[in-house]
Amino acid sequence: MTTQSKPNPTQIAEQEPSEAEMGFFQHLGELRKRLVKASIGVLIGMLFGLFLVLGPPQLVDLIITTFAPVNPIYAPVQSVGTTETFTSYMSVALTVGFIIGMPVIVYQLLAFLMPGLRKHEQRMILIALPFVTLFFLGGIAFGWFITVPTAIRFLIGFSNSEFIQTQPTLSDFLNTVTTLLLINGIVFELPVIIYVLAFMGVVTAAQLTSFRRFAVVIVVIVAAIITPTGDPINLALLAIPMYLLYEVGVVMARFVPKQR
Repeated sequence: MTTQSKPNPTQIAEQEPSEAEMGFFQHLGELRKRLVKASIGVLIGMLFGLFLVLGPPQLVDLIITTFAPVNPIYAPVQSVGTTETFTSYMSVALTVGFIIGMPVIVYQLLAFLMPGLRKHEQRMILIALPFVTLFFLGGIAFGWFITVPTAIRFLIGFSNSEFIQTQPTLSDFLNTVTTLLLINGIVFELPVIIYVLAFMGVVTAAQLTSFRRFAVVIVVIVAAIITPTGDPINLALLAIPMYLLYEVGVVMARFVPKQR
């Protein structure tokens, strides 16, 4: 009869996960749950986007008739690839899903970060959540009425040569429009972000004011990076509102109540 040796306590300690590892996996599991819930919000928004694209609103046709130059001879845009129309429609529906699901995405992100914040910081985050949605929708509206029409007119009407027939592909045209809309929505979150950071004590209005000259350079660099087309008109259409939003954030930071 063979006797089994008792396990060494040191070996047992090495096999058991440490508290740091357990904490890491718990946070990883929590992050996965938040990402799944955010994805569900985007999926629900995408289903509504499919209704807008395929249903009576005919969102793709609305985008084309609103921004593409009308030509009596040929259609303003063309579909070249076999799957281009399908993928373009799905891309627009997914963009609508992101726009509608943005409050869910922001809330799930903040819910993941909130346990590491103080009580008054958590309260401030919850108060700022509706303004995040409003500023995002304001950025979408600004892009729809100002940024996108100006950018499309400049890009498509850049050359008046009679030897050039300007007829963009459907995927390229819709990708430019939806990307500009999303970028405008994200950029318009800048005042809310600045106010929250000032409330948490990360920055102050005096620091933001003294940082103004560097902010101009950073805004131009960021606008040049995120501009989908890279032309100077689109760069200006993003850089100027970004800097104005920075100034709005500076003004809002002055109204942050002093912490005891």
